Amino acid sequence: MTAEAALPLLLLATSLLPAVVVLALPEHRALARNVLTLFGAISKVALMAVALLGVAQGLTFELRYAVLPDLDLVLRVEEIPLLFLTLSAVLWLLTTVYAIGYLRGDAHQARFFGFFNLSVAATMGVGLAGNLFTFLVFFELLTLSTYPLVVHKGDTKALAGGRAYLAYAVAGGSTLFLAAVWLHVSVGPVELVSGGVLADHADDHALTLRGVFALLVAGMGVKAALMPLHGWLPRAMVAPAPVSALLHAVAVVKAGAYGIVRVVVDLYGLDTAEDLGLLGPLAALAAITLLLGSARAIGADGLKARLAYSTIGQVALVTLGVALGGVVALVGGLVHLVHQGIMKVTLFYFAGSVEQELGVSRVSELAGVGRRMPVAMGGATVAGLAMIGVPPLAGFVTKWHLALGGAQDGAWWAPVLLGASTLLTAAYVLPILHTGWFATPAQAWQASARRWEAAPTLLVPLVATAALTLGAGLLAGAPFSPLSWAELVAEAVLVGEQGAEVGGRP
Repeated sequence: MTAEAALPLLLLATSLLPAVVVLALPEHRALARNVLTLFGAISKVALMAVALLGVAQGLTFELRYAVLPDLDLVLRVEEIPLLFLTLSAVLWLLTTVYAIGYLRGDAHQARFFGFFNLSVAATMGVGLAGNLFTFLVFFELLTLSTYPLVVHKGDTKALAGGRAYLAYAVAGGSTLFLAAVWLHVSVGPVELVSGGVLADHADDHALTLRGVFALLVAGMGVKAALMPLHGWLPRAMVAPAPVSALLHAVAVVKAGAYGIVRVVVDLYGLDTAEDLGLLGPLAALAAITLLLGSARAIGADGLKARLAYSTIGQVALVTLGVALGGVVALVGGLVHLVHQGIMKVTLFYFAGSVEQELGVSRVSELAGVGRRMPVAMGGATVAGLAMIGVPPLAGFVTKWHLALGGAQDGAWWAPVLLGASTLLTAAYVLPILHTGWFATPAQAWQASARRWEAAPTLLVPLVATAALTLGAGLLAGAPFSPLSWAELVAEAVLVGEQGAEVGGRP
């Protein structure tokens, strides 16, 4: 096996092997469990650094295994997957540190961290998928591995939330399976290639490709929480804070949005999708989800519930970016894969920290939290302002590119939509910040018994992701920034589209 083929396998193994070992370890082997999980997460980040350098130098890392004569399992590292994979690797490492502190003393840590690692493996498989079949396999594995995390508490609410999550996810997976079979029967095996591969079939199979696209978006839209397929997400917030963080920022919701990006860009191609009339309805669906999700967040008093509805609106910006059809808007959608993740995980780290330290779980209970936990509240402030789109933070970079791209491509309504979204986001974020910093608490907060305001394992990941949120905006023009990589991806997509036009593979 070559080094280029081994790298995708190693990216999976650094989570899959720890998952198997951790599930087999006795409950009391906490040190071994934590060390093994952290070692896998650190190794994955190191491997991603190798992948980034290799792809920047023009290398393609691919592993191919024939399952059937005309059906391969394909794992491939290339431009668009690297955005998703790098985000996943970095945030999984930070969330591992956070989860170790959050779950200290929990009675079922072996089960939690076993499925936690398995979820990482499934997420990496989704990111590495080089064809629709491989995507489907890991998409379903992601459902199975995250369900035990959602129901981890084992109480009535957790089990009810888990049932809702499983019902939606299985329905979405079944829809995705039907789409994959229909496409395979109609046009044969196809792979995910920059610029798309279905241009040659658009004339002869136009109706089929439209139907398949609708099923693909519906199947992936369940995990992406596109309305009206979002009902599972607020109910799943009964899960522990580290699970909520990974559901929103890294794994499930982001995997759905990432899947839609791959379908539009790497399966159909932007030009083919536009010629088939697919981008307009997709943009409308994203716009509706953006506005309604943000509006629902305003009235939610539960902090995690407010963040859940916020996610529904924020992730829709990724879909909007690819649906607008232009290169600049595509850059905005792609970079938001990263920006939304680091902003939202910071807020969930904050929610978990105040819940663990102070027993606070509602926005109305946050009065004066900033005086008792200024570091955590400061991190939440950075992330909240970034989501609103305050310059020069990460969210501003996203919204600028989406608005500019929409205007340049004749979508006059895009800047108006983003302006409305900004107002709605401010309406549900600013009350959190105002209450935390300026409202008078009903009673004085008891001083922390620790040296720090909360356990370092809870604070360090929060500060790190808040710093990334700030850095992604301030250093957006740097060659190593998420924006710079998104621009390289968009350029590769443009080259791929041109290659498809002349019948050649990019």
